[in-house]
Amino acid sequence: MAAFTVADVKTLREKTGAGMMDAKKALEAAGGDIEAAVDALRAKGLATAQKKSSRTAAEGLVGVAVEGTRGVAVEVNSETDFVAKNDQFQDFVRNTTSVALGVTGDDVEALKAAAFPGGGTVAEKLTDNVATIGENQQVRRMKTVTVSSGIVVPYIHNAAAPNLGKIGVLVALESDAGADVLEPLGKQLAMHIAAAFPMALNADQLDTDVIERERKIAAEKAAESGKPAEVQAKMVDGAIAKFAKENALLSQVFVMDNKTAIADVVAQAGKAAGSAIVLKDYVRFQLGEGIEKEESDFAAEVAAAVAG
Repeated sequence: MAAFTVADVKTLREKTGAGMMDAKKALEAAGGDIEAAVDALRAKGLATAQKKSSRTAAEGLVGVAVEGTRGVAVEVNSETDFVAKNDQFQDFVRNTTSVALGVTGDDVEALKAAAFPGGGTVAEKLTDNVATIGENQQVRRMKTVTVSSGIVVPYIHNAAAPNLGKIGVLVALESDAGADVLEPLGKQLAMHIAAAFPMALNADQLDTDVIERERKIAAEKAAESGKPAEVQAKMVDGAIAKFAKENALLSQVFVMDNKTAIADVVAQAGKAAGSAIVLKDYVRFQLGEGIEKEESDFAAEVAAAVAG
């Protein structure tokens, strides 16, 4: 009887990035001792994931997928842009995004635990990729949007492959209008979202911490004016109103004509179609946003490598 369990194999694979059979053989040889098995795999050069998991993964791809009235965006990171061009990595992102369509909510851990096409889980396939491609990779985030009737329009800005790129957008339009009306509208709105980078659908949904930070900045600027307190208060309120208008999607000025608010663009489209259209939700994922990348001195790295 084996001195280890399936869970032990999983743990060893997560620690080392080794393949399934290599992990099982190492555990058999080590009598079920995970740490001894780790050492054995390292000695054979088969342990890769543990060392690579500490590297910053800020490149990669954003994938989008739509099925019926449901759409999902997924960001998968790698260390370098070269991996984003790798067919194996692209297939992984594409399949993982398709799997995400069946995951409830926006739970990345649930996505990683979901079955991957061809066998195993998304997490297990990811571990295999780290070992075979040779770079740290992470399934970073996912976001799902749905409509009860209408359409979810996907868009990739500067696509690296179909439905894969560095900026992925989803536009959820609730309406009884036909796809011939909603698809071109959704595409234009998606292009606007990619370019204008809204922070929320409307002003009420803007992050309160962001608003508070902007209020403090506006208050400092107003104080420098030396004007009376009541005037300063109005200056601050005006600055916040301007910030909200420029960063909430529905109040942003449409980039296509530089004059019409997005809310009015949608309303006009609904009027022309004879059926109300509601911009219910949207997603904008930009690869690596919020990740602090380590700056490296390439010349120094080469010199260090040559020095041994």
